[in-house]
Amino acid sequence: MSDGRNRCTWCGDDPQYVAYHDVEWGVPLHGDPALFELLTLEGAQAGLSWLTILRRREGYRRVFADFDPIKVARFSDKKMERILTDPGIVRNRQKVESVVGNAQAILRIQKERRSLDDFLWGLGIGPGNAPTRAGTMSKRLRTEGFRFVGPTICLSFMQASGMVNDHDKNCFRYSEIDNLPAQLLRPPSV
Repeated sequence: MSDGRNRCTWCGDDPQYVAYHDVEWGVPLHGDPALFELLTLEGAQAGLSWLTILRRREGYRRVFADFDPIKVARFSDKKMERILTDPGIVRNRQKVESVVGNAQAILRIQKERRSLDDFLWGLGIGPGNAPTRAGTMSKRLRTEGFRFVGPTICLSFMQASGMVNDHDKNCFRYSEIDNLPAQLLRPPSV
């Protein structure tokens, strides 16, 4: 990018990608709908580029009721068939169907543990390196009934949601993220 700031090498120079890098990636993300959205998009990315998914994010928000897990958990088969024809998303049947099952898993977690936020942050932060924690997160999520949550997806989720600061050390965002107030990385309440 021509503004002279050092960025992570992965973000390239596409304006949408640069904006995502500069504003969102690696910033601590909280709230069940926001985390549900990111987990869904990370799963949708499997085998594709993040930019492909980022360009379709509004389509995902539209078809998946702004990631309200209560609404998504109730989607009918007929609604799912309509979603699979929508050009605003990646129309992979397994990935699309996993969103409803993941919403149902979120509702179970909310019923048992209070929030997806506490559950995920409880898995994503703590001792051990990020890939090890991502493997643990993947196993726990699968135990809870989630799909498209392998270790690579979980590591990418942890990076994007700010559970780890994986900006390149020479990236201007590295020190900004590293110096965020501690309350943004609040300890889980579970």
